Formats: sequence, C-alpha cells, structure tokens
Amino acid sequence: MRTKHTFRLPPELASKLADYAARKNVPQALVVETALASYLSPDGADRLEAALARRLDRVTRQLERLERHGRISGEALALFVRFWLTSTPALPDATQAAAQAKGKERYDGFVEALGRRVAKGRTLADEIAADIGPATSDGGSEPLRD
Repeated sequence: MRTKHTFRLPPELASKLADYAARKNVPQALVVETALASYLSPDGADRLEAALARRLDRVTRQLERLERHGRISGEALALFVRFWLTSTPALPDATQAAAQAKGKERYDGFVEALGRRVAKGRTLADEIAADIGPATSDGGSEPLRD
C-alpha cells in the first residue's frame, strides 16, 4: 500500500524534475521515490564514499607516476649537464663563431629528432621502466640512484 504525500517544490526544481522525468519517460513520482530511497538509504553514503575513495586512489597513483617521471627527467638532465660541463673544454675565441653555427645545426637536428620521438609516443620514462624490469616499473616510489 502506498501513502499519498503532498509537498511544494521551488519552480526551478519542479522544472528540473519534469524535464528529467520526460527525458527518461517515467512518472515524476517514480523519480521522487527513487531519489528519496537513494537519499535515505543507510548505505548510500558508504557507496558514495567508496566511489570517491577509488577515484582519489586512482588520481593519487597518476600523480605519483607523474612525480616519478619528473624526477627521472630532472635526474637525466642534471646528469647530462654535469657530464657535459666536466668533459667539454672551453673554445678559443677564434673558433667560437664556427662552433656556434655547428651548435645551432646540431640543436635543430635534436629538436627534429625529439619531435619525431614525441609524435611516436615513446618516452624516456617508458624506456627506463622497461630497462629496469617489472619490479619497479609500476610507478613505485623507489629512489633514484647515480
């Protein structure tokens, strides 16, 4: 047996209710009944919290992976700069202009190669993960070493 209830809704909420019921092709009373049942359900809050926790866990894992990739990129750049600075002697003034021209040519080649690599979707982080194996490629928090 059903109990009849009469209540008033603000015009904008009544309009939303009517639109939703029309779109779903169901009576407005069924929409209200379902909404009340969901709202008053004792496990409704638990389900919402569980769904939110799953989503936050996924976002946390994605952020940890981004952080790890950033650390790898920073370490790779720092290692390269250290190596380059310690192994490249200063140039005499007479050869400076020719070296700058050759450097520009090499840099342009580097940018083209980088563009091709990015277009293919290959990343250094993926290669490193593949090189070090499945034990640490899951985005774990293992520290980087020299």
